[in-house]
Amino acid sequence: MSMFNGPYRRVTLFAGHYGSGKTSIAVNFALALRRAGFKTAIADLDIVNPYFRTKDSRMMLEQNGITLISSEYANSNVDLPALPAQTYRLVEQRDFHAVFDVGGDDRGALALGRYTPFILEENDFDMIFVTNFYRPLTRTPRGALEVMREIEAAGGIPFTALANNSNLAHLTTCADIEATQPLMEQLSDMTGLPVRFTAADAKIAQGLLLESVFPIQLEKRYYDIQEEI
Repeated sequence: MSMFNGPYRRVTLFAGHYGSGKTSIAVNFALALRRAGFKTAIADLDIVNPYFRTKDSRMMLEQNGITLISSEYANSNVDLPALPAQTYRLVEQRDFHAVFDVGGDDRGALALGRYTPFILEENDFDMIFVTNFYRPLTRTPRGALEVMREIEAAGGIPFTALANNSNLAHLTTCADIEATQPLMEQLSDMTGLPVRFTAADAKIAQGLLLESVFPIQLEKRYYDIQEEI
């Protein structure tokens, strides 16, 4: 097993099907950037899902010196498609690394469109598709590909890489993750995109016989609301 260790583009975007675990990946990726010595900020573009958002990790992010930009309505009983103006800082100012947690599916990716021209102009980005082959609509490479194409059309940015986050929440074993590698390889062949890493809870990551493993830490409350990693 080898641990994921870059490369790190100036802008990294994570998108995927609802429940793919992209928020957990985005938060942990921002922490990895900070540990690598980069000035880091993360933006929560999820204006669709009011229950599980990057804002949940505000305290942990701020304690690690990471700037969080999210809607003031996140984690409230108000769900409006409103994003703060300071989000533009992430694409207009280039003195730090930016992570974007893009909303689920094509509907969630619509919020990305307003930043797309800036990101494409700079051309220093990774758009990573996070997939969980244990979710209903992405159980096959073909299903995952359909979700990918819908997100690309809505957000206007092409995917550049893949991340395997297949899991069964707290019941996940190494065997569960390794069993999805052939599916990930098929998706890679179908898209021509590299698999950037396989994500796994840090507790079991050491037991994976895979290349480029990204260990992630989860807060207990994620399990409390029955969200998968």
